[in-house]
Amino acid sequence: MNTTLLWFVILYLVGTMGIGVYAGTRIKNTTDFAVAGRSLPLAMVITTTFATWFGAETVMGIPAKFVQGGLNAVVEDPFGASMCLVLVGAFFATKLYKMKLLTIGDFYRARFGEGVEIFCSVAIILSYLGWVAAQITALGLVFSVLSGGTIEPWMGMVIGTSLVLVYVLIGGMLAVAWTDFIQMIVLVVGLSLIAVMASEQAGGADKVVALAQSNDWFKIWPEHTPSGWIAFIAAAITMMFGSIPQQDVFQRVMSAKDSKTASRGAVIGGFSYLAFAFVPMFIVAASMIIMPAESQALLANDPQKVLPTLILTHMPLVAQIFFFGALVSAIKSTSSATLLAPSTSFVENILKNIKPGMSDKQVLLALRITIFAFTALVLAYAIVMEGTPIYDLVSSAYQVPLVAAFVPLTMGLYWSRATTQGAVLSIALGIGVWGAFLLHAPWGEAFPGQLAGLIAAFAGMVIGSLAPQFITDHRHRKHHKA
Repeated sequence: MNTTLLWFVILYLVGTMGIGVYAGTRIKNTTDFAVAGRSLPLAMVITTTFATWFGAETVMGIPAKFVQGGLNAVVEDPFGASMCLVLVGAFFATKLYKMKLLTIGDFYRARFGEGVEIFCSVAIILSYLGWVAAQITALGLVFSVLSGGTIEPWMGMVIGTSLVLVYVLIGGMLAVAWTDFIQMIVLVVGLSLIAVMASEQAGGADKVVALAQSNDWFKIWPEHTPSGWIAFIAAAITMMFGSIPQQDVFQRVMSAKDSKTASRGAVIGGFSYLAFAFVPMFIVAASMIIMPAESQALLANDPQKVLPTLILTHMPLVAQIFFFGALVSAIKSTSSATLLAPSTSFVENILKNIKPGMSDKQVLLALRITIFAFTALVLAYAIVMEGTPIYDLVSSAYQVPLVAAFVPLTMGLYWSRATTQGAVLSIALGIGVWGAFLLHAPWGEAFPGQLAGLIAAFAGMVIGSLAPQFITDHRHRKHHKA
């Protein structure tokens, strides 16, 4: 057990919790709690959108996938995930910011009515189970590794989640933004330092690049066959499109001080994430040279432990402190916002429909109760799902909003003829087709279920919107002739 390192991690968690609690003293109303009072400058919008994706899977999940299958294996994340933020900044941020909404669900209500609002909000909330569970799983792994197995993963999950929960409950989005700003500085400095050290131990960056080239890890394009390209496109769009109608992305972008800051912050944050996601990949590739036998054994049994093992066995204490500080920063920054986001959606878009007329003080209390309840639910889910790869937990989470919520949002913003009937049919066909492909294995093997669901959702929107108009026009023409 590395007692010094373990205590450092605990102190770091407590310290950032204190910052979040202090931010909570500035919370006066629901807007402050949910979208930081729409006050964040560009630098904080960049760090908080960058932090949206830079979580446990970026540090441990993506690098493991990379050394197993190259860039083609990680097209979903970081490529799809980063382009999601760029697309949000380029096409969605300005339009949504000017509507002065509190949640993404508010858009569905304003555009299509309460029914669509509730259905889309439920789909979005459900998608957070896997996403938050991945961060909680990683917290458990950190405590287990640092304690030499003395702290079991489930115990680590409980400890880490409790410390994050405190400042989210008190400070909301304002606490998330403040802690993200500090945590992203720790993350960038820490991982950059370790990349330099790993490069030196591997004999230079050129040796690491040569290893990647010899293993064909830089190959990103699929086999030039219809099935190869279809699978590639399905993987790319899962997070690229499926993450756009997400409350955590919306909440961070809408916390900006103005629409221009919201747009620029998302675009810069997206490109920054893509660039820096290569750093953990580089470090794990270097580990294949530094400790080849250990790396091969871990890749076969538990690939997520390659990077922590390299740090603990081949790096000095200062590098270990920086690494686990960076890792905990990544996990906390993602988990804090993803605990807040679904809770905000539930209160604003479901509870307020069940119990209208709530005062701002009652809404604020309901938000905090919901955050506590959702955290307990996800913690239980993470413990039950222990052993599931972090990357898989994250990537599977975004198929639901992809097939249910993306089309109504996009068409609602950019197609004036979109109607409530079209949105309802889009949701029904999207989820129905995706579910059919998921349950019927031969279909899912022949064609990706999430892509089939997305195509069905677009078809549903067009047919549901135009068919009633066509029928009405046809009746008018017959009446006119008569």
